[in-house]
Amino acid sequence: MEYDTIIIGGGSAGSVLAARLTEDPTRRVLLLEAGGRDRHPFYHLPAGFAKMTKGIGSWGWHTTPQRHMKDMVIRYTQAKVIGGGSSINAQIYTRGNALDYDEWRQAGCTGWGYDDILPYFRKAEDNDTHANRYHGQGGPLGVSQPRAPLPICDAYFAAAAQLGIPRNLDMTGEVQDGVGFYQLTQKNYRRSSTAVAYLRPAERRANLTVLTGAQVLRIVVDQGRATGVELAGQGIVRAGEVILSAGAIGSPRLLQLSGIGPADHLRSLGLPVIFDQPAVGANLQDHVDLFVIAECTGPHTYDRFAKPHLSALAALQYLLTRKGPVASSLFETGGFWYADPNARSPDIQLHLGLGSGIEAGVAAMPQGGVTLNSAYLRPRSRGTVRLASADPLAAPLIDPNYWADPYDREMSIRGLKLAREIMRQDALKPFVLAERLPGPDVQTDEDYFNYACAHAKTDHHPAGTCRMGSDPAAVVDPQLRFNGIAGLRVVDASIMPSVVSSNTNAATIMIAEKAADMIRGHA
Repeated sequence: MEYDTIIIGGGSAGSVLAARLTEDPTRRVLLLEAGGRDRHPFYHLPAGFAKMTKGIGSWGWHTTPQRHMKDMVIRYTQAKVIGGGSSINAQIYTRGNALDYDEWRQAGCTGWGYDDILPYFRKAEDNDTHANRYHGQGGPLGVSQPRAPLPICDAYFAAAAQLGIPRNLDMTGEVQDGVGFYQLTQKNYRRSSTAVAYLRPAERRANLTVLTGAQVLRIVVDQGRATGVELAGQGIVRAGEVILSAGAIGSPRLLQLSGIGPADHLRSLGLPVIFDQPAVGANLQDHVDLFVIAECTGPHTYDRFAKPHLSALAALQYLLTRKGPVASSLFETGGFWYADPNARSPDIQLHLGLGSGIEAGVAAMPQGGVTLNSAYLRPRSRGTVRLASADPLAAPLIDPNYWADPYDREMSIRGLKLAREIMRQDALKPFVLAERLPGPDVQTDEDYFNYACAHAKTDHHPAGTCRMGSDPAAVVDPQLRFNGIAGLRVVDASIMPSVVSSNTNAATIMIAEKAADMIRGHA
């Protein structure tokens, strides 16, 4: 059977596209997802995030050695499940700063300024608290206030206030600055992934076919036009248009496997060059995360529920009341502030973790602890996604090139210093016994650098590897059409010219909402 549209990737963007495009009953859509279904309860319980960076629903990739960070190799969680990142992330609903999008427009991305994209954020939302110029209600995506905050969260707000950082009741509204509770992509106290919110209702439609466990080997290009895909074990499937939504790592990877990318790199691996596009897989940006972990004076966080009998009680509490640790994303508290006092908007993001050892590779406190993550939001460094071989099953070479620009290193360390200062304030002393990481021996900038090179991690926000623009060097134009190949679009975080100043999931959903309107001619 031939389809009108093939969507490669059933993640945050692909599920939205499949749902929106099949609202037209005459359009036949095939959605292909390499991962499986989201049947495991960890995908739906808010606290299931704690299992996700440890391997569930992930490709299991790592970065290349980071040459500006003592060659450290960082675990790089990328989703491999229906719903993509929205099925395994910490459910934080943030959008970035309005100036991020205005800068996109100023860089030649017509139609992508803040006033242009705000309606698509609102269209997606079913917000349980806000209904105003900035927020919508009645959309597919559940956006909710945290269900299970703890008293230490209020102490964190008070500690920030002691440093002059204000409380912000809506960090996705008019002003981003300040600390507060993040809203979460949850509905009825369960994760609201795009697989649940968008795709599940759409799967009832006769014009939508969803295949999971579908490994795409290449995009088929005939005489300068994308005409379908080759599936492992199934051969070639044809379509009038191919939309690539495999993410900021997966999309440039598949393009290169299809012979679309930097010609010299493709030839070095023995791949035929279908289209020479040096920008495919370039411009990789990501937020690198540094953290403070403190031991608590008592059971003030959710660490105590790691014990089997208390885990069982927490599960029972959730079943009966939809409260307690299972109802928590564990990182629902945070904020935005400044490393560079002259920055045009907040350039540091904070996430307060209601425990220790929540993510893979992060130390756990035997007596219970609390974590404060900090990330510099507008890195100047640029990395790459390249192929290790022509084998379509091989892991790609992911090089975020962290701290290639010394300014990024300086701002990241300033962000970590800010996190330490917050944790040392009097307001948190009833809860915090002592800082354990970085620890008292970390004092100089060189100490901070050495600490980072032992403990840094990704914030899971890769972007930019199929850059949108109006210049000839851009991978896609502002309609997200691939420059130089007809019938091919890219719709995911890879099209961001610059990564947004926050988590990227909400922005990716917005991109897909806008793309669906453009494809259907409704923009």
